Amino acid sequence: MSEHIIKAEFSEVMQKSYIDYAMSVICARALPDARDGLKPVQRRVLYSMDELGLRYDRPHRKSARIVGDTMGKYHPHGDSSIYESLVVMSQDFKKGIPLVDGHGNFGSIEGDGAAAMRYTEARLQKITQEAYLADLDKNVVDFVSNFDETEKEPEVLPVKIPNLLVNGADGIAVGMTTSIPPHNLSEVIDAVKAYMRKESITNEELMEYIQGPDFPTGGIVINKKDLLNIYSSGIGKIKLRGKVTLEPAKKRGEKDKLVISEIPYTMIGNNISKFLSDIVSLIENKVTTDILDISNESSKDGIRIVLELRKGADVERLKNLLYKKTKLEDTFGVNMLAIVNGRPETLDLKGIIENHTQFHYEVTRRKYKTLLSKLYEQREIKEGLIKACDMIDLIIEIIRGSKNQKEVKACLTKGDVGNIRFQSYDSMIEATKLSFTDKQASAILDLKLYRLIGLEILMLKEEYEEIVTKIAEYEDILANEKSLKNVIQKELDSIKKEFGSQRKTIVEDAKEAVYVAAPIKEETVYFVMDRFGYSKTMDKATYQRNKDNILKEYKFIVPCMNTDKICVFTNLGLMHQIKVLDIPAGKFRD
Repeated sequence: MSEHIIKAEFSEVMQKSYIDYAMSVICARALPDARDGLKPVQRRVLYSMDELGLRYDRPHRKSARIVGDTMGKYHPHGDSSIYESLVVMSQDFKKGIPLVDGHGNFGSIEGDGAAAMRYTEARLQKITQEAYLADLDKNVVDFVSNFDETEKEPEVLPVKIPNLLVNGADGIAVGMTTSIPPHNLSEVIDAVKAYMRKESITNEELMEYIQGPDFPTGGIVINKKDLLNIYSSGIGKIKLRGKVTLEPAKKRGEKDKLVISEIPYTMIGNNISKFLSDIVSLIENKVTTDILDISNESSKDGIRIVLELRKGADVERLKNLLYKKTKLEDTFGVNMLAIVNGRPETLDLKGIIENHTQFHYEVTRRKYKTLLSKLYEQREIKEGLIKACDMIDLIIEIIRGSKNQKEVKACLTKGDVGNIRFQSYDSMIEATKLSFTDKQASAILDLKLYRLIGLEILMLKEEYEEIVTKIAEYEDILANEKSLKNVIQKELDSIKKEFGSQRKTIVEDAKEAVYVAAPIKEETVYFVMDRFGYSKTMDKATYQRNKDNILKEYKFIVPCMNTDKICVFTNLGLMHQIKVLDIPAGKFRD
């Protein structure tokens, strides 16, 4: 066997390989499709659950089974990523509408991880079954081969709502990232209907229906004025605040309380504990003296972080301090990137709605074409049966006079009397005029005798009339764009009525939080250091009372102002500056 060596430039080969890898990650792993708003792993998990029959009205199944089926059939990229995706789709604090109904420990808003997949169970939510997976058996989307060409999977799911907006999306690809906030289902549906009525609608007009993001954690969007620019460009920053309310003391001996009942979406997870530790630091560093105690009373019912206040505390100043120095005010970076026609594209608000709606049109057309083809077949058979009932005596004569089923079919479809024995010449002449279709002939041969009862024949005719009516309706839907839109709008109205909810996030233009640190009262303090190198500061009164003993016990004593800095020199000749305020204050004997 002779060698065949292909010479190539190394840099070109590397460039091509990198681009292939990048596009694979972008399209097959990290970014959602603009049509169904799902990343491949999410789509495959939901489809696997549908294949397993895990409907919303059936028992839960082990998550390990779902993960195993997904990985073995459709997504060979490791079980951890699949299970993580399953967990996220079940968490109501991360998704606008959870798509999976989880049973067991699926994590918490405070960052607790989910239990192992062998301990948890899951099934589909009702909305997932009805608005994401319905009609897959009606040829509404294309199916493609899986990774080893042993199974077929849907290219996209026939989602009836703009999931890219409703549930948002996040993902990191090669050289790009997507970050889309969740929105209110009812508002999104209203915006879709507005687009269907007027396809030239602008982003500004769409925002009459969509106020802004609607995060499952609630909170407040404080830069409403910037939203139009964000939704028009697909890029920007949304400023979020938690919801803080004052609870005055109700009894003697109680303290006023500052309660945080809603948090910014960006705070979920470990950032909640970070927020608590930041408040503790503010107290310890004496940045504020208004907080006496802090407690986390959060539960499954929601977030509740309580700050106990001292009497006469400046509440507004404290709020501004929390907004400035903690994650209680944060930003959500928006980058509305999705896959459009196989390529990553940054979309505006209208672009997202337009891509999904046009996809919804296509899905609906394909659905009714499939239904129509089945109805045509049913009409054909019903027509044959009704016609057969009117000449049942002739057909019975043909069957009794034939030697086999083949002769009967030939007579029914082609009028071929052949070797069929007829009781009369007139019957034979009538038989030569028969021209049933193959399907009609098969249905006639399968006809049961009880269907010849008068009531059964009447029912057969009613079924035929019903089929004819449906055919006319479906043909109108496919031929008339207005009728098509009416069908889709009715579907959307039904989804909104059953699954819609009130907005959780307030959208407004709030004043910027301004915090000015209280001026420090200058006073004389004494910096002291013992022979072991331990240091602290003392106020002037403490020093004067214990002067003799201090002179005996401490090696270095430096009078200074509390606004000064202490210079410390090491044995290597290095100098360090320390603010006096940063040095712990103490008594003579702590």
